[in-house]
Amino acid sequence: MDIRALTPGYAVSPQISVEDMPALAEAGFTTVICNRPDSEIGPEQSCAAMRDAAEAVGITFIPLPLDQTTLTPENGIRQVEAIADATGPVLGYCRTGTRSTVIWALGQAGTLPVDEILEKAAAAGYQLDHLRPALEALAASRG
Repeated sequence: MDIRALTPGYAVSPQISVEDMPALAEAGFTTVICNRPDSEIGPEQSCAAMRDAAEAVGITFIPLPLDQTTLTPENGIRQVEAIADATGPVLGYCRTGTRSTVIWALGQAGTLPVDEILEKAAAAGYQLDHLRPALEALAASRG
């Protein structure tokens, strides 16, 4: 697994499998957020299969599938709220980890400085500089 921490309580990853859930539980993750739509994957990695695997090892599973039309500030807030409601570390995953990083960034706008959001994403290997104008506009509207 390629797990990259954005904060002490939130990490992102490319697609995981049902077989990864025990290791995630052992690593201390209490919640997994799926940001990948079922339409992109086979049944063995569907939200239902992943939820069953997560719940079998005591991990809370939250589906928040994202595509170009649902990468919205509102879903950013939903992602951040799910992270805040978790009882421990959270892993968000999608195809590459980018959507899970973008949606976190959208949710953090107005809470963290934009430079800090972009630095945390870059430190995890995700270059989101192209989002700076959108993050700045969101921060101004929320501030």
